[in-house]
Amino acid sequence: MKIFTISQAGHYCGVPPETVLGWIKDGKLSAEMAAGGHRRIRKDDVDRFLKENSLGPGDLSRAEERKKILVVDDDDIIVETIVQCLEEDAHCYELISAADGFEAEAQIKHFCPDLLILDIMMPDINGYEVCRKIKSNKDTHDIKIIVLSAYMDEKSYQKMKEFGADACFSKPLPLPELRQQVAKLIS
Repeated sequence: MKIFTISQAGHYCGVPPETVLGWIKDGKLSAEMAAGGHRRIRKDDVDRFLKENSLGPGDLSRAEERKKILVVDDDDIIVETIVQCLEEDAHCYELISAADGFEAEAQIKHFCPDLLILDIMMPDINGYEVCRKIKSNKDTHDIKIIVLSAYMDEKSYQKMKEFGADACFSKPLPLPELRQQVAKLIS
């Protein structure tokens, strides 16, 4: 039987130790007091808690490497909204943003994101071309792409899918659906 410290349980779940401590204090996760006053948590209890609360699998190898997300939009408010939405998620993503196509290209090379959230209607960027480039490059073709647009009609949607977008959203963003799609694409 595997036993975790609070810190190890947090690492296993992909959340800060303070979150695990909160679950224990709220009675959501059981823990035993060890000699010296430190709490210990059974792995089985952590796995049961994760399953019951739909927080994702308790997979240590995945928790060790947080999923990376690059948000590309020239609208600071949109970027901040997306970042805040995803920071509140239990998955603990590593987030970075870019305000233009040039910066996005550099960040893709440097940051190696698992997911790109891309506004296709930016002054210096052709979203279709970005999708095509990413999906046709052997080093980046595994990057998942969510496209955002204020003008998403059926024709644009189909075109983005043909160029490699994994999901498309119209603005204003439906944040709960965006959060679900992100988790689905990179889990």
